[in-house]
Amino acid sequence: MKANRILFITQEITPFVPESTIANIGRSLPQAIQENGREARIFTPKWGIINDRRNQLHEVQRLSGMNLIIDETDHPLIIKVASLQSARIQVYFIENDDYFQNRQMVRDNKGVEYPDNDERTIFFARGVLEAVKKQSWCPDVVHCHGWITALVPLYVKSSYRDEPSFRDSKVIFSLYDSEFGFETPFPESFARKLLHKDMTTELLGDMPLPTTCEELAKLAIRYSDAITINGDNIPETLIEYARSLGKPILEKQSPEEFNAACNNLYDTIHK
Repeated sequence: MKANRILFITQEITPFVPESTIANIGRSLPQAIQENGREARIFTPKWGIINDRRNQLHEVQRLSGMNLIIDETDHPLIIKVASLQSARIQVYFIENDDYFQNRQMVRDNKGVEYPDNDERTIFFARGVLEAVKKQSWCPDVVHCHGWITALVPLYVKSSYRDEPSFRDSKVIFSLYDSEFGFETPFPESFARKLLHKDMTTELLGDMPLPTTCEELAKLAIRYSDAITINGDNIPETLIEYARSLGKPILEKQSPEEFNAACNNLYDTIHK
């Protein structure tokens, strides 16, 4: 069965942020997939380095306005959109004054990691899923790139599993080198904060607390239907963990080969 609708959730995407491995894949893969006759939508954080006027971002009123509760505090969800003109693809941006406005990706201008990176990944994951629900769009495959997307597989397979938008969705998580992650482990309170609806801590399995970037990736692997390798220095423990769970693994390839391989992988896991 062909996977017609692909939701890309990416930590970075050019030309809105500087080029990187994730940012370049975030830009080229959706276009290649759409050119193969599928419908692609992209969600990414509205990092502080993204200029609204220069990139022609504007708020989507019908998707904005919801408050997401994290650790008993309300955080307004703002959705903005811009177009990749050459690809004719809409890029949606998750924004919040506390977590993203005037902030960098992992560290501030002095190189210090943000102490609330754990809440930022919770807010981003839930913000994307809530926005897709409001669009009444049902992706066949959800493809996640980067540490800030790592909770999406868990949420899709637990608190959002009965939502019409995600009931039949398959999830892919792409692994990248450690330079695209965080170093300071998430605090012990992370497990409590991420719980949503009828979720229980049992779903987290043996995830250690505090939680390292590698352990967060393991959680994403556990609830994904396939894994892709997008770096030369992926911890072997992560690859072995995916193999131990019987997950299909797409090995590292050239950009052109990767786009074609993903095109096939989407249909394979959607069957």
